[in-house]
Amino acid sequence: MKKVLVLYYSQSGQLKKMVNSVTAPLLKSDDVSVDYHKIQPVTKYPYPWPFYPFFDAFPEAIYMNGCPVEEIEGLHEQYDLIILGYTIWFLSPSIPVTGFLQSDQAKKIFKNTPVVTLIACRDMWVMAQEKMKKLLKDLDATLIDNVVLTDQGGSLYAFLTTPRWLLTGKKDPVFGLPAAGVSTKDMKASVRFGERLLDGLQKDEEKLKQPMLKSMGAVSVNGKLVATEKIATRSFMIWGKLIQKAGAPGSFARKIVITIYTVFLVTLVLTIVPLNILVKNIIYPFRKKQIEESVKYYEKPSGR
Repeated sequence: MKKVLVLYYSQSGQLKKMVNSVTAPLLKSDDVSVDYHKIQPVTKYPYPWPFYPFFDAFPEAIYMNGCPVEEIEGLHEQYDLIILGYTIWFLSPSIPVTGFLQSDQAKKIFKNTPVVTLIACRDMWVMAQEKMKKLLKDLDATLIDNVVLTDQGGSLYAFLTTPRWLLTGKKDPVFGLPAAGVSTKDMKASVRFGERLLDGLQKDEEKLKQPMLKSMGAVSVNGKLVATEKIATRSFMIWGKLIQKAGAPGSFARKIVITIYTVFLVTLVLTIVPLNILVKNIIYPFRKKQIEESVKYYEKPSGR
């Protein structure tokens, strides 16, 4: 019998729905034993997420500081496959997931093990997955597949709908804007990935440590957003350092810098971002080949 470990961390519950959908075929199978666990930070993160606590997590997220997490009891020393679900915080893996992957427990169970990552987020996740690749490499684990479900509203709408969802818990359509989050249709359809993983496990394909989800629409990278993510990451690093230097999390001085940063960010979103999108659409035909090569790289290992 194959042993599969499923790990995830979800605040709003959306990622948990995705994890449940993908892993449903495995849980129903008599050929697979599944250990299913939520990563638990020692200090809980709220949802909905109040304004200042939300941005207070920004520096630690972008700098991959992690946080203390509770040890998971009853794990095997070795698994045939690990399925890791995570969300994106400020273009990085969420702090609790980073914290767990930096723990001594993770060093034991991930070593020499094939891993499938699951992501449910808005459509800017590429830089976070690059960081995830490094975290897994440091654990001597092998990333064999990645599945990404993105918000139904697209990039521009998500700039408005996602913050509203995080800060208030409301994701319903409003003022002509679409609902926040992944569509129900995409969520239900993700069960096909679990069915394919089950088939692969039954055929010992995980031992090859090669992708099992190719040509299944597991990942789709928007090439026009990759450069934006890279620029945003560099900006985040600068502002993150400034916020950290202002004081400890929760301090008044830190809140002042956070306030200044959010004004800067809103101004950026309302002015530079739309202009940047327009410019990228204009130059895309001249850089099409380069962008397509970049997309192929970032869509690995699963591809479309």
